[in-house]
Amino acid sequence: MSAKNFHGVYAATIVPLKQDGTIDKAILTHHLKEISSVNGIKGLLINGHAGENHILSQEEQVELVRITRSVVSQDTLIVSGLNTECSKIGSEVAKKMIDNGADSIMIFPPFSWALSYDEDLIFNHHNIIAKTIKSPIMIYQASINAGSMAYKPNTLERLINISEVIAIKEGSWETSKYDFNRRLVKSLRPEVAVMASGDEHLLSCFMIGTEGSLVSLAIIIPEAIIGLYQSIISNNLKEAMNYHKVIYPLAQAIYGTNPASYATARLKTCLKLLGKIPNDKMRSSMNSLNNIEINNLKAAMTLAGIKY
Repeated sequence: MSAKNFHGVYAATIVPLKQDGTIDKAILTHHLKEISSVNGIKGLLINGHAGENHILSQEEQVELVRITRSVVSQDTLIVSGLNTECSKIGSEVAKKMIDNGADSIMIFPPFSWALSYDEDLIFNHHNIIAKTIKSPIMIYQASINAGSMAYKPNTLERLINISEVIAIKEGSWETSKYDFNRRLVKSLRPEVAVMASGDEHLLSCFMIGTEGSLVSLAIIIPEAIIGLYQSIISNNLKEAMNYHKVIYPLAQAIYGTNPASYATARLKTCLKLLGKIPNDKMRSSMNSLNNIEINNLKAAMTLAGIKY
């Protein structure tokens, strides 16, 4: 499958949990079906940061791929995140994900990479996994605020020259850096999709150019994300600004408010307020959001014109 086949908007999904912390498969199935059926959604990013990939077991992650493939339409593309320290284990898990229905694997930088930067290690990790599974690979370009997890230009250049790489989830979270990285990639491998995925900066990055987006806001306001993308493609700035007015307050409340580690909990709280999931349970040991956080989300939803 060529890179062009992957262009479009993807919703980065969450994993609904029961109160005991196990996956609520019934609610998960509804979540996946509902989001994937929205007109204009190209596919789903599962096992991403919003999907708590760093804390679910590898068996659970493979099972999530199997469940997703069984409940969404065959023309819905599935991108599965992969977050492992060990390249060998990562290769084995990635192969199982592909065998269970994933169309592409997105390789996330493990959190230990934030402590030091080793370009050869980063390249080898991606290359070993790519050459083992021989399937489409997406790179995750982390925020400029993520320390050594954000790839430097020389590293990015090496990564995109891995033949299996077909796209980048560009989450630099800064418009000028997005512009720089997009220009770099397009100068070397123009067919590689550079997909603007910094939820707070979608309008500006879409205007610079993008082949799509993989964002978790699309599970709350899918029509607005799709509408923004399509408006920019059709050069309708006025319409794009209207969608931006919906997106911006939620992006600020969920991603632009400290601590950033609460983002997934905020997503789940929004879905709970909308009646989409029964609780906001997280797999980690964090408590539910306090009233200040919840009221902030409610205010953002009101500004966005969302009824809850």
